Amino acid sequence: MVKGTKLYSILFNKCPRCQQGDFFVTKSAFNIRHFDKMHTSCPVCGQNYTPEPGFYTGSMYVSYAFYVATIVSAFVLFVAILGFDEIGLLIGLIPALIILTPLFFRLARRVWINMFVPYDPTAAGHPHSVSGR
Repeated sequence: MVKGTKLYSILFNKCPRCQQGDFFVTKSAFNIRHFDKMHTSCPVCGQNYTPEPGFYTGSMYVSYAFYVATIVSAFVLFVAILGFDEIGLLIGLIPALIILTPLFFRLARRVWINMFVPYDPTAAGHPHSVSGR
């Protein structure tokens, strides 16, 4: 994965601005006690991870898109292509979606902040030059 792309920041839990500091406190989305704990700002460049109150409300729509994509993909693969029963798919899909909730939560937040914070390769060397965004 190429550093400097939005995808790098999203997939590797990195700051969208400098792509060096971690976004979430823990590496694993499946640490149930701390899966939702974020740093308040980037430990490397100082980027504020909560630019305004309610900033991450929009990430719920991103999370919803992940759920819909997962359900539609599973339906097409298992029911339309492989011929599984719809009820059987539903029985397997509900627990799978519950298990994926922490992962989708974290991915949605990283996608959301990456929509608004541009990558700045010089940011790591200037921790006090955080933009107003």
